[in-house]
Amino acid sequence: MMLAASGAMAAEVNLYTTREPKLIQPLLDAFTQKTDVRVNTVFVKDGLLERVRTEGAQSPADVLMTVDIGNLLDLVDGGVTQAIQSSTMDAAIPAHLRDPEGHWYTLSLRDRVAYVAKDLDIKSLTYEDFADPRWKGKVCIRSGQHPYNTALIAALIAHNGEAATEAWLRGVKANLGRPATGGDRDVARDILGGICDIGIANAYYVGRMKNAEPGSDNYRWGEAIKVIRPTFKASGGTHVNISGASVAQHAPNLEQAKQLLEYLVSDEAQQLYAQANYEYPVKAGVALDPVVASFGTLEIDPLPLDKIAQQRKLASELVDKVGLNQ
Repeated sequence: MMLAASGAMAAEVNLYTTREPKLIQPLLDAFTQKTDVRVNTVFVKDGLLERVRTEGAQSPADVLMTVDIGNLLDLVDGGVTQAIQSSTMDAAIPAHLRDPEGHWYTLSLRDRVAYVAKDLDIKSLTYEDFADPRWKGKVCIRSGQHPYNTALIAALIAHNGEAATEAWLRGVKANLGRPATGGDRDVARDILGGICDIGIANAYYVGRMKNAEPGSDNYRWGEAIKVIRPTFKASGGTHVNISGASVAQHAPNLEQAKQLLEYLVSDEAQQLYAQANYEYPVKAGVALDPVVASFGTLEIDPLPLDKIAQQRKLASELVDKVGLNQ
């Protein structure tokens, strides 16, 4: 779709997103129907920061949307965002899930949970438990360098320190039932296949699998597992990563950008996040997808997301140091 130029009509807003457009299109369509503001979407798989920097003051981007708090903070640190003030956003989003200065906001949550063989008699886990020798040869996980896992490892560093987290990684490596590779749904697949008993993956994939066509591979994988939300021993909370957004530094349609963000935390949009994508709403009181609701109450780790993001580089270095992916 063609982007509007800097002198665009008031009824447009330009969205640069690293999210697959089909995942958010229902929300954008609903926004346009409600407001008559057209959303021009550009999918930027890689290099979002570099693209906006290169475009400079002439950039048509109004809203920058990403997955993973680290990617979002990279945009802020890269100087391509601007702060906005919105009582609507502040009321909808808990303080530790937004920037106090208004540079970034969480739109939905992705909790990192345990996939557990459905017949296994276990009702609770901590993240630290994945390094317990009792699980030797029974753990599955995707690459330690994937942003989902570096964020979790960064949170462990923030809670427990570098030395304890390195020891945890070595314990997890010793417990692996197969190399740390593949995707989150492969964890469920390999539990069904008897390769492992437990694994770490995102909760929203379970919504996709259990709502898949009966008899399909995804459905069978989803039916092979149950979900337990692990917690950190230090906080008693579950790790979440986010999808989020910022307003671009040179947004030509500033009011429409703010309007879009405020819509995305409305009850209507948060319901769409929950029902269409099986993500956890950032706004309290929004009905969940029945599969996600069956996981029980999500008690979010209260550690501020920026504190976690500060440890990403060290998390990546520790993954290589212990050879988790080897």
